[in-house]
Amino acid sequence: MRIQKILAIGALCAATAIPVFAATATPDGTFVDSYGTSFDFSLCGDGTALCGVLTNLEGKSATEENLAFVGKQVMQAKQVAPNQWKGELEAGGISAAATVTMTSPDTIDIQGCRGGIFCQTLTYTRT
Repeated sequence: MRIQKILAIGALCAATAIPVFAATATPDGTFVDSYGTSFDFSLCGDGTALCGVLTNLEGKSATEENLAFVGKQVMQAKQVAPNQWKGELEAGGISAAATVTMTSPDTIDIQGCRGGIFCQTLTYTRT
């Protein structure tokens, strides 16, 4: 009986914690990946869409052509679920379908796919 009460209390706490994250988390801010590439994200459009401005580019992607997009909005995505947006990442005539998922108040995963086959997910951490 005691174990059932403990499990019930634990389940209740978990159930109430999830909506708190969904209600209080905001993607507004600067997020950086392990390579040093960063984006400034903000809610835009009707207040539920997500816009991303490329603020820094590092690693093999930091070519002269790609560096021209630093400081520019390269992504806009529509909200499809709490803490998740889908849209396009566009730079230099190249575009990729992008899914942005806020996995915690301080982390965002971006999955980019080209041609629906070649996909990569990178984790970005709030700075």
